[in-house]
Amino acid sequence: MDTPDVLLGPFEGFHLAQLNIGRLVAPLGDPAIEDFTKNLSRVNDQGRAMPGFVWLLEGSDPELGATDVAWPGDPEMFVNLTVWESVGALRDFAFSGEHRTLLARRKEFFQKLPEATATMWWVPAGTVPTIQDARDRLAHFREHGATPHAFSFQRLFAPER
Repeated sequence: MDTPDVLLGPFEGFHLAQLNIGRLVAPLGDPAIEDFTKNLSRVNDQGRAMPGFVWLLEGSDPELGATDVAWPGDPEMFVNLTVWESVGALRDFAFSGEHRTLLARRKEFFQKLPEATATMWWVPAGTVPTIQDARDRLAHFREHGATPHAFSFQRLFAPER
């Protein structure tokens, strides 16, 4: 990511919401995705311990993250929704440690989907995004590409004030 450091934040009064979705190659409990499910809790714990972590969407079983949270229109879609103090904080987590290791193996665990599966956007500090917020931002990103409303690591924006 060749980006001006100023875009990595933090920005006073704002936090970064991040969404990524995916459809597993096999149902939860299937041996084909055992390495993913057995490491999910540890990766989430590492995220929570990272500087700049704010919030993580969780389901009913802390060991399985938000795997039982339904994505609108597609209940088989796996949802990861987080909030960070800055792009830099998210980047430091996403591309290091156990998360980086599992990210490199994502093709083993997730189906290739034809559309974008991730986006980011700025929220006022203290705001917890909803699944519907996330769905709307991803739809915007898919339709318009990176804009201040929804963007990616490849093209970052500062918050609109």
